[in-house]
Amino acid sequence: MKLHNTNNRFGLIAILLHWIMATVIIGLFILGKYMIDLDYYDSYYHIAPWWHKSFGLTLLFLLIIRLLWKLYSPKVLPISNHTGLEVKLATSLQIILYIFIFICCISGYLISTAEDAGISFFDWFDIPALISLGEAQSELAGDIHEYSTTILIVLAGLHLMAALKHHFINKDQTLIRILNFK
Repeated sequence: MKLHNTNNRFGLIAILLHWIMATVIIGLFILGKYMIDLDYYDSYYHIAPWWHKSFGLTLLFLLIIRLLWKLYSPKVLPISNHTGLEVKLATSLQIILYIFIFICCISGYLISTAEDAGISFFDWFDIPALISLGEAQSELAGDIHEYSTTILIVLAGLHLMAALKHHFINKDQTLIRILNFK
């Protein structure tokens, strides 16, 4: 399999970025929902946020790589049986997904750095706080993070349903092109 995309199929790098990011997003969403109910005496009270923050930063890094890769690698063209509306909806949804991933990552960063503390990235190094406005920042960023993560999961679900529709109803290669590692 080629590393780069062609006009007809995704390359290995695009496929890996897609599926790694999807896995991280789902994992972060589940972990985030789990963390809401932790109390101070729970054994995961301190470690769960550490994992959540580290993987959240990883997701932001992967998003940047993915967007740069999209600029560098050839564009995979729509399948010929896709209507103009389907192509516009798919393109719009993809852009909106990227925007919401970015919003989720930045709002999470702003929650974590609201009190002027950096974020440990897997204990390798710290990402410093750039803006620290205290509790008001934490509350606003927390609300944005909560709503944007829910919207992101709903949009990802729509993305999945569209792929399944193309596979099972239209019986085209839309889903196969992002699954095929050959």
